[in-house]
Amino acid sequence: MKRDNSLARTVRGEWPSSVSELPRSQNPLAGRPLRVALFSGNYNCVRDGANQALNRLVAFLQAEAGADVRVYSPTVPNPAFEPAGDLVSVPSFGIPGRREYRLARPLPNNLRDDIRAFAPDVIHLSAPDILGRSAQRFARQLGVPVVTSLHTRFETYLAHYGLGFLKRRIERYLGGFYASSDHVLVPNAMIADEMRDAGLATGISVWGRGVDRTIFTPSRRDVEWRRSHGYADDDVVVLFFGRLVREKGLDVFADVIDAARAMGCRLRPLVVGDGPGRAEFARRLSNVNFVGHLAGAELGRAVASADILLNPSVTEAFGNVTLEAMAAGLAIVSADVPSARSLVENGRTGLLVPARDVMAYAAAIERLIRVPMDRVRLAKAAVAEAGRYEWNATLQAVLDAYQECLAGA
Repeated sequence: MKRDNSLARTVRGEWPSSVSELPRSQNPLAGRPLRVALFSGNYNCVRDGANQALNRLVAFLQAEAGADVRVYSPTVPNPAFEPAGDLVSVPSFGIPGRREYRLARPLPNNLRDDIRAFAPDVIHLSAPDILGRSAQRFARQLGVPVVTSLHTRFETYLAHYGLGFLKRRIERYLGGFYASSDHVLVPNAMIADEMRDAGLATGISVWGRGVDRTIFTPSRRDVEWRRSHGYADDDVVVLFFGRLVREKGLDVFADVIDAARAMGCRLRPLVVGDGPGRAEFARRLSNVNFVGHLAGAELGRAVASADILLNPSVTEAFGNVTLEAMAAGLAIVSADVPSARSLVENGRTGLLVPARDVMAYAAAIERLIRVPMDRVRLAKAAVAEAGRYEWNATLQAVLDAYQECLAGA
């Protein structure tokens, strides 16, 4: 869609106080606030990268675009954080074996009535679950455009739970789900290319992520914090950062630590995060610190006080923890997967290795320990690269997608 200068100003960060200030030729809202109905499988039940991005989006839409946002999601008695927007609880049940997550049921009649009364201009789906599919069909009945955002590579989870035989069926379902939307938002250009190559004909654009550099910065590195956790000044601290679940590559991380130690590397792991895989992970690792879930300044201090991020996950859609560790001044050793390639330039801002090649990971870590100037060089370049990722600029891409759908409605 051709944009005039006023919309171009929003891309540069000169935000309108509301969507209604955009040119009438690009604004079908006739002077009233944009209304968005957002559907989430986990808006604030637990803290993860996907729901934190959605909460940032809602806050942005309200503050910068003057939008009304109503969020439909499962809820729990003790949520991980306060939600942004107007949160409406949907019927759900705990997922067997992963009780911290809930699976929503199809839209009941009372919530359909609630959506009709809200009269959204756009329906935004953030998960291809039962609720998302039900909301997608209801949007078609209402004649409301559907924007879908991809946050998780669900098809990559199956192998970690002995369900690899379902992969083709899940891929077919996901393909149909995204093809039934008016616009799909993906976290990086590589995934966009994958979807186009697979024949997705609907509109596709990139919604990346930003990084909060008041939290993730090398200046938060704290030698005394390291010492208080038993690290010697010359210890190389290898960080695991994220949810402690199988699909994050816990088994590969533990194997790499063993292999690097067998090469003679003096290193001690640091684990920042929590989850149902913690007990098993702790059995696999020795001489390690588990500091649990952290937030804010405490999180920034812990991450910056490590030396190397080892991220063996192959299931990331974006790789928030990689970007945050880059901003905090760590050297990155990551699985060579699309999410990492979109953030890390191999050999300049980090090291990428074949996804499950334990010895390749260990060799990369051994190199960074043996040649500390390489570690410093990669870390400095990573900090500079992370400086390009601004939250407001990335969130504007979502508002642009809404505007395009409305202009074409």
